[in-house]
Amino acid sequence: MVRPCRHRLGEKLTAQWMAHLCGLCLALRGDHGQLARIVTNYDGLLISVLTEAQAERPDAGRRTAGPCPLRGMRTASVAHGEGARLAAAVSLVLASAKMRDHVADGDGMLARKPVAFAARRVAASWDRAGARTGSDVGFDTAVLVDAVDRQTGIETLAGPGTPVLTVTEPTETATAAAFAHTAVLAGRPHNAVPLAEAGRLFGRLAHLLDAVEDREADAASGAWNPLTATGTPLEEARRLADDAVHGIRLALREVDWGSGVSPGRHSSDGGLAHRLLVHELPNSVRRAFGTVSCAHGTGPYAPPGTPGAPLPPEPPRRDRRGLLAGCAVWLGLACTCQLCCGTYEDPWSGERKEGSCANCDCSGCGDCCSCCNCCGEEGCCDGCDCGC
Repeated sequence: MVRPCRHRLGEKLTAQWMAHLCGLCLALRGDHGQLARIVTNYDGLLISVLTEAQAERPDAGRRTAGPCPLRGMRTASVAHGEGARLAAAVSLVLASAKMRDHVADGDGMLARKPVAFAARRVAASWDRAGARTGSDVGFDTAVLVDAVDRQTGIETLAGPGTPVLTVTEPTETATAAAFAHTAVLAGRPHNAVPLAEAGRLFGRLAHLLDAVEDREADAASGAWNPLTATGTPLEEARRLADDAVHGIRLALREVDWGSGVSPGRHSSDGGLAHRLLVHELPNSVRRAFGTVSCAHGTGPYAPPGTPGAPLPPEPPRRDRRGLLAGCAVWLGLACTCQLCCGTYEDPWSGERKEGSCANCDCSGCGDCCSCCNCCGEEGCCDGCDCGC
């Protein structure tokens, strides 16, 4: 749900965000093997971000990781410790639930019995792995498993006239518990209440936006959708989503961030958490409801020189590589992820091109500092470090 654009984050917050993403991936590999890394997800790393944001010494939760193909074979400072492990535990349990849901729906290859059997085995192993890691950091994943089990029963009973918030309640309960435990790990138990409220609303928002984005596809395939099943119109879903975004902002104003910053304000320690949960969530809502307008002007008609604008054309080159040589260069670019991130030269023509990561969601504020000022009337951005 949270898919930040590097243009809005700025260099400093982008580096922090990548540190948590890599930290979650490495925590999954370290505790559960290479296969577990496939459950790495953007929303799960919020658990790691929140834990570090509340820590007295955020730098204590970092280490230097070795070269990785997904970073272009570069070393990097990554998050590690209890926050990353809690994020890994939550990601495993929720990925297990999602896989079982796909098996139950008979989606794609999972409609075949041998594939479904293997998927159930993997899901069960992820449940056990998540429970072990959760226990190591003092978190009982049973609350997540219980929420998943209750979800199935609630969906079975739901029908026209059922409040859609009845359907979202299990997800809200699960995310509230995960968010609240970050306060325990950070040694700030008084933050548990506002973080539980923020987590509850985040879970509601995630469920609603997922339903909105899947509504047409579910209708075409005959799959169950909470909005369709309960007869909830899009206007009501949008109202609930906007209310959740506003509630998350208010809840985070009560959080005591790291380095002794008083509630309602945050230092650079809480800057990334604030950026993702206060400024990126409204963009997620606009994207889901199809009301995104890109301030960076991405696309063929963007002004030259603006972030997201296409690169100026170059004169044709005559030194084209042959088929085999080009394939060899392409393999090298793919292995170092330069085809995905940053700017690279075409393996055959040598022309400059943008990686697929450049097609990011650049909606919202034009730059991170203007974003940081856009909620100044309520004081939530007072004294923040935008990372500009």
